[in-house]
Amino acid sequence: MAERERRTAPPYGGSFVPRTRVMDGDGVRRAITRIAHEIVERNAGLDDVVVIGLQTGGVPLANALVEAFARIEGVQVPLGTLDVAFYRDDIGLRPAMPAAVTDIPAELSGRTVVLVDDVLFTGRTIRAALNAVCDYGRPRAVQLAVMVDRGHREVPIRPDFVGKNLPTRRDEAVDVHADGVDLGELVRLRDHA
Repeated sequence: MAERERRTAPPYGGSFVPRTRVMDGDGVRRAITRIAHEIVERNAGLDDVVVIGLQTGGVPLANALVEAFARIEGVQVPLGTLDVAFYRDDIGLRPAMPAAVTDIPAELSGRTVVLVDDVLFTGRTIRAALNAVCDYGRPRAVQLAVMVDRGHREVPIRPDFVGKNLPTRRDEAVDVHADGVDLGELVRLRDHA
């Protein structure tokens, strides 16, 4: 879970309290390597592929994926970042988060865009990302890579590449980081006081 989302958890911010480590750092690295191989195979190489990490949780994974492409194929794939805060359908229902950097490094029209995020939950962030990507061009295809698919979809979104399927309860939280993937709860700050 991205720090930005933790700070804005209702009502006054929250703190992630891990309960279980479901994937260690080596598992995360292996999953990134596997996903990189799957992307190369699905696209018959990396010609016209652009990787875009969603702010904030998808950016480190997108960086790691591009590094894996360089090791595997010896190719430097264009890497961008995308903040979808103002494309969300719940912008008036939850606190507005400050915008993170959006940087699209290449023309997207006619290319394959691989969106990368840490956790796929309801699918609403990805729906917003699809809208945002269209403001930057008309990709030939958009593919989705996530480290964790935790279920509970509210819109018809399905990832193309998944590091780990992790069924969760709606009230649980998932935190993806370089040292692994943790399952736990988001505790309101005032509950800790």
